[in-house]
Amino acid sequence: MTGRPDRDAGRVSLFLAVAMIGILTIIALAYDGAGQLRSMQRADNLAAEAARAGGQAIDLGQLLDDGTTVLDPVAAEDAVRDYLAGVDGVTFRDLQFDTEDDNPTLTVRLDLNYDRAFLDLFGFADTVDVPGTATATLLTSTNR
Repeated sequence: MTGRPDRDAGRVSLFLAVAMIGILTIIALAYDGAGQLRSMQRADNLAAEAARAGGQAIDLGQLLDDGTTVLDPVAAEDAVRDYLAGVDGVTFRDLQFDTEDDNPTLTVRLDLNYDRAFLDLFGFADTVDVPGTATATLLTSTNR
């Protein structure tokens, strides 16, 4: 029947267009979700390295005088900031000094900026700050 118009014409194209948007959204979530997880791991690794750098700033005078290991807070913060200064997208949040089992500890908190590749196309923010935290415990032969 050539004289009668086909009522189903175009319905498959509309369905495919709507389904394609859903599939692209799932791909964007998977890609940017995995990228954000990698950034979380990197943020924790950067915080751990910065804490190690800051943990080397001990007060040598006091160590030599009475054998106790004490962090020099100013030198430790300078070492952490110097370590993180060369890394793009990192925001240093804070530094906390504490003691665990008579050993000084140093906790570094930072934020690493992750630039989303696809989710910003669907209305999400273009960038997100991913937190990183790590603690270094100072152990020397004098306080074990």
